[in-house]
Amino acid sequence: MTIIDAIHDPALFRGLFKRGLDSWQNWLVVLKAIFALELTEDDRARFTALTGRATPPTVPAQECWLVVGRRGGKSFIVALIAVFLACFRDYRACLGPGEIGVIMVIATDRKQARVIHRYASALLHAVPMLRAMIVREDAETITLNNAIVLEITTASYRTIRGYTVVAALCDEVAFWRSEDTANPADEILAALRPAMSTIPGALLIGLGTPYRRSGPLYSAHKAYFGVEDAPVLVIQADTRTMNPSVPQAVIDRAMERDPIAAQAEYGAQFRSDVGSFLDLELIERAIESGRRERPPQPDLQYVAFVDPSGGARDAFTLAIAHKQRHHTPRSWQEQQDQQRLPPRVVLDVCRGIAPPCNPEAVVEEFCALLKAYRCHQVVGDRYSAEWVRTAFARHGIGYKHSELTKSALYLECLPLFAQGGVDLLDVRLLTTQLMQLERRTSRSGKDSVDHPSPGHDDYANACCGALARCVKRVAELRVVPLSGI
Repeated sequence: MTIIDAIHDPALFRGLFKRGLDSWQNWLVVLKAIFALELTEDDRARFTALTGRATPPTVPAQECWLVVGRRGGKSFIVALIAVFLACFRDYRACLGPGEIGVIMVIATDRKQARVIHRYASALLHAVPMLRAMIVREDAETITLNNAIVLEITTASYRTIRGYTVVAALCDEVAFWRSEDTANPADEILAALRPAMSTIPGALLIGLGTPYRRSGPLYSAHKAYFGVEDAPVLVIQADTRTMNPSVPQAVIDRAMERDPIAAQAEYGAQFRSDVGSFLDLELIERAIESGRRERPPQPDLQYVAFVDPSGGARDAFTLAIAHKQRHHTPRSWQEQQDQQRLPPRVVLDVCRGIAPPCNPEAVVEEFCALLKAYRCHQVVGDRYSAEWVRTAFARHGIGYKHSELTKSALYLECLPLFAQGGVDLLDVRLLTTQLMQLERRTSRSGKDSVDHPSPGHDDYANACCGALARCVKRVAELRVVPLSGI
């Protein structure tokens, strides 16, 4: 039985398509293409519109990427494919004694994972013959009596290793985020492929609403969309092409509010206004491998920047830095050469206290550290302005509000990174957050920088705040001789 047969069979999935199959015709063509099923003349026209290719695949796909607008029906189709593979394919000949094959559905977060789990569970329970295959079911797994487990999990490369994966369905892959790595999708795919290598015909599907022009979804689209006989199948379609039940008025209103965002959300077009703020190469060349902190030196002037937190959601972070001095010029020519050199700033400390934490205790700890570096003033944003100022003042540290916004601080540091004028520390969370920063261009042409959603930039904010102050504000800070501490 093919997946199309199962969809049309009243005893299987036919009754689950409440809107009728007419509105699902483009998805049926996608499924036919994935499983190399025969296409009608009408199907071929739809296939060309969806893939940019004239010739449909002659063998089932082993890798497929679906670039589809929001509310296009992606999560339901993912669950349908997962249930079909789990119940209508026999993988036991490929599995060793006692080995379990896993059909892994990977979602952006637990909330999205629950959506797919509900779809998969409903598909199984709606069909008596499939419901009878369920041995055990919990919040994340559905175990069947044919040595297959359908596992719904969140995006983390650590959850992949050790499994025998017969199929992997990666939902909303353009929005996977992690505090462990700047490129979680690449890390997960690198872990997935070996886990699938012993299963002939193992299927990898990545799908999602497009976002910025980077990552595996964009890379697959760039390399294979519209390429005849490509080894990877790529589909691209706007929301209403895949789900005509979405009202056009909803999309029109979104286009009026923000046409660029709406083109991505509903038009399935990769955004031109969002890109990586810092190239990986710029960050990596600035890091001194293995260096976690630099101890205070008696002849250096330090500045500090803090990103306060209430202790419940974000980390409370502190960064300390100094501007590197050039040696005393011995000639007029050396003086001229030094003036042409870009400023060089050095990050000495970048610490964070993760939530949950006691903000008062964090302030006390950070104040002791600030005094060790002879910093009697720290700069930060206006978070809980009076409480933060008072808390630092109790320990003899002045708190000053930053004149620059967080985005402006990042943009202030860009020339330093571009000119190779930064010495960073080897702090994993800092590196990850710097790599994940996004640069957005508004319709008026103005640039802004922020972390992706969901995500954090508390370490990056403290670091860039300190680096920017090294260049712009060193003269403002009062430096106490080491003997005076």
